[in-house]
Amino acid sequence: MFTREELARLKNRKQFISLAEKNGTDLKKAIRNQRYEEELKLLQAELVNLQRWVAEKKLRVAVLFEGRDAAGKGGSIKRFAEHLNPRSMRVVALSKPTEVEKGQWYFRRYIKELPNPGEIVFFDRSWYNRAVVEPVMGFCSDAEYDQFMVQVPGFEHMLYEDGVILIKFWFSITKKEQKKRFASRMENPLKQWKFSPVDMKGQELWDRYTHFKEQMFSKTHTTFSPWIIVKTNNKREARLESIRYVLSRFNYREGRRKPATTLLPDPNVVTRYYRHIEQIDI
Repeated sequence: MFTREELARLKNRKQFISLAEKNGTDLKKAIRNQRYEEELKLLQAELVNLQRWVAEKKLRVAVLFEGRDAAGKGGSIKRFAEHLNPRSMRVVALSKPTEVEKGQWYFRRYIKELPNPGEIVFFDRSWYNRAVVEPVMGFCSDAEYDQFMVQVPGFEHMLYEDGVILIKFWFSITKKEQKKRFASRMENPLKQWKFSPVDMKGQELWDRYTHFKEQMFSKTHTTFSPWIIVKTNNKREARLESIRYVLSRFNYREGRRKPATTLLPDPNVVTRYYRHIEQIDI
């Protein structure tokens, strides 16, 4: 592609791009990848600063990641958490409840996982399983679902009154994009573990998921605990913009120099839920 002599004469990125164009080499994908990695690194450094501030202030921060199967929740959590101090950060991804837990108050198993003072907890799915996945798949009764929908605003208001900072993300992708990601999982031996029988129903039950998702938004979106919609089919964009949103929620940069990148999320990608919002996963 390039000779050793040509590369030796290069002094900066601009000269390299000019050389590639001259040789007919398309670097668009490589440049996009590099820009993403650079931006992610800057934002992750800010997350480290935020975590230190949260620990100093003894705050309790819980971030919920919800969305349809293959919406990008796990990948986003990985980018949030990979450079944070594990002593004051946890990722919670609960499996199905045990027989004992089934007989307990529904919220009890999640209360045990709430953040301690100075800690950030990322929930890979949360108590909102009962709002969408469980009724769609028949994992709960109508009475259990109705009780949950009545109780959850009160539960979250108690968290708010007690000082827990709760951020609720819904990652939104199109039906076509979900199908594409399912196919990618099945083809990649490193991702096949992500594919479950529940996932197989995702496309078939798309409209039913939509119905319960809308019910959830209308009954659990509150002033003290709003739903934040991350609306994009681009995984990398979803990761960067969700990180920006969390950073923008806190005044942790007092006395610091201006950040090397913007900390304000793109309003075309990240927005609060409202009834007439244009959605891509309906």
